[in-house]
Amino acid sequence: MSNTALPKIAWVGLGIMGSPMAENLIKAGYSVTGYTLEQDKLDRLAKNGGTAASSIAEAVKDADVVITMVPADPHVKAVILSEDGVIANARQGATIIDMSSITPQTSIAVAEAAAQAGKDLKVLDAPVSGGEAGAIEAVLSIMVGGTQADFDRVKPIFEALGKTIILCGPHGAGQTVKAANQLIVAVNIQACAEAVVFLEKSGVDLDAALDVLAGGLAGSTVLDRKKQNFKKRDFKPGFRIDLHHKDMGIVTDAARNVGAALPVGAVVAQLVASLRAQGDGGLDHSALLRAVERLSGSNING
Repeated sequence: MSNTALPKIAWVGLGIMGSPMAENLIKAGYSVTGYTLEQDKLDRLAKNGGTAASSIAEAVKDADVVITMVPADPHVKAVILSEDGVIANARQGATIIDMSSITPQTSIAVAEAAAQAGKDLKVLDAPVSGGEAGAIEAVLSIMVGGTQADFDRVKPIFEALGKTIILCGPHGAGQTVKAANQLIVAVNIQACAEAVVFLEKSGVDLDAALDVLAGGLAGSTVLDRKKQNFKKRDFKPGFRIDLHHKDMGIVTDAARNVGAALPVGAVVAQLVASLRAQGDGGLDHSALLRAVERLSGSNING
């Protein structure tokens, strides 16, 4: 049962991350009206206590807070900046929180467009880390760009979605930190994948090796979360290679703009791109293991 004292929420984009996140807000007592392109996702929202809308305009018209969670920059521009989008249809004084992972420049452009709309709209960029499991368990890391006052006001919403919630700076700062996050994750997965192939080719018991590695300095959240994917070769997407490819483009471009060298990141960006070119873009990013296996002459399926 929703709590009428809480702000009304509109949620746009009910994908792998968006659906469980919206459901966690419903569980926390929020009234959530959602819009997405896939009817089955709208049905899922309704079944879990939300309200399905037939358009962005319908979803946002009465919302105090509008949250968008879509794949990339073009989608954010379409759902927020178009004449059918969030800014054009949001009510006076609404807060727009974009939780997509996009370029800092687009987040800044969204904030500027909202400021020019003359409706006293507040904007935060709030990308997340933690993948599908983190979304389901409401333990996401949320990195936020915007003002302290806007952040403080909606922090209870973030607390229903994640565990580590930090204001990183002005508009776009959340996206910059997310780009750094994706750099670290990709390099970490690549290192784990290389270790797995090395261990297996050496004839070592992989279960035992990964357990002991996880307990030492080589241990990481990436290894904990992806260990089973590596062992079972289960690459059902929690976070698709296609999206990590997009994110590696964001971080390499942003780093070039500020004059930061990313020598290892650039190599891993190319390995992600090559995996995608070989038709593995729809797989989980732990499928970087497949690229190492191909380079090592292993016989892999597909």
